[in-house]
Amino acid sequence: MTAAFAERLAGIGFDATDLDARRSLLEMVLRAFEIRAGGHPESAWWVPGRLEVFGKHTDYAGGHSLVCGVPRGFLFVMRPRRDRQVRLLDARRDEEFAVDAERTAARDSAATPSTDPRHAGWRNYAHVVVHRLRGNFPGAALGADIVFASDLSSASGMSSSSALVTGLAAALSSRAGLHARDEWRANVSGPEDEASYYACVENGMSFGTLAGDAGVGTHGGSEDHAAIVCGRAGELTAWRFVPMQRVAGAPLPADWVFVVAATGVAARKTGDARESYNELSRRAGELLELWRRQVSPAASLGAALADGADACERLLALVGHTGEAEALERRLLHFRREDARVSAAVEAFRAGDVQRLGELADGSQRDAESLLGNQVRETVHLARSARALGAMAASSFGAGFGGSVWALVRKADAGAFGHRWMADFRRRFPCRVAAAAFTMRPGPPLTRVV
Repeated sequence: MTAAFAERLAGIGFDATDLDARRSLLEMVLRAFEIRAGGHPESAWWVPGRLEVFGKHTDYAGGHSLVCGVPRGFLFVMRPRRDRQVRLLDARRDEEFAVDAERTAARDSAATPSTDPRHAGWRNYAHVVVHRLRGNFPGAALGADIVFASDLSSASGMSSSSALVTGLAAALSSRAGLHARDEWRANVSGPEDEASYYACVENGMSFGTLAGDAGVGTHGGSEDHAAIVCGRAGELTAWRFVPMQRVAGAPLPADWVFVVAATGVAARKTGDARESYNELSRRAGELLELWRRQVSPAASLGAALADGADACERLLALVGHTGEAEALERRLLHFRREDARVSAAVEAFRAGDVQRLGELADGSQRDAESLLGNQVRETVHLARSARALGAMAASSFGAGFGGSVWALVRKADAGAFGHRWMADFRRRFPCRVAAAAFTMRPGPPLTRVV
């Protein structure tokens, strides 16, 4: 299986350095599978993380995002079981979890996420996936032994949680033959629908006739899943959401790379951090409800703002009569500005317009700090120091409240730049010992490799 995996991966868009790391990940999960489950797995999946270049907090409001897959992520290996047990092992952490697909606790759409301590961390995501698939596809044969490992830093803004949900859902869907069932065929007609469904598994929303539940507790969108399932190696992809639709692609110039720096500040979506994250989603929802009550039943905030050249001014007038006018005005201004940056960035990448990309990224970072209010000292410093050290463009990305920053540099300069960047960061934040940087180009999407 090792040879088959390596041969398949070599043809889907990894460079030589990335392939070496994937082989190490493969060896880890195969050793763990043999020890814990015995024998060999029957199938394997590669699942990437996600880099968000532009589109901070726009997707769930029906806006646009520019994203790509990260050539780091998860490797899942699986073998079916005869019973209904889904037995999971995180090979890197040496942590196990089992879910009985016959007895997962019922949790309706109004319920809160599980507070059972046995479901803490990644275990909650696994429980959510199994519960949702069991509810949407009654009687499905979900029993499986699954071992996974990741070289993607958790809570770093690169969508490790969405990659985990997507990979587990894809593996179990394949194991149970869900793609052949009437419920699947009635709702999922291609990769974009599949990505949207996995997003709904995570956020708890219904997808077509596939009823929702509590999800994992965060009110996010589907840009992560679009990049993970539908991305293309070497390309940045612009998406429009609610519903998900591919808008345009922009190949990354051959001599450009991203250097991605993780701050070591966990961008967790739990506890107080979850409330801060969901507050941004809630305000976008309030703007939409104002429009729906007073103007028309738009599908999303993005659709409302597309209703004529004066749509934003009309909505601002409505906002002025609310008790949260200032906060809602900031949220609306951010959405409008960030959403517009996506199409401008596609044109700039296609034209190789360095100056324009720098301007767009600087504006995106400023707005995240002043309008979203989701930045920490570490991300602010990294974005500014990257520009001072010569990056063509730089910005934080993801949910915020921690996480990572990307810097766009020439390929020949990447090694020296990354060293200077992290040295500067460690002088400023010596306590952030987990901070690290790596160089990347857009990687391949979710792929069954064996």
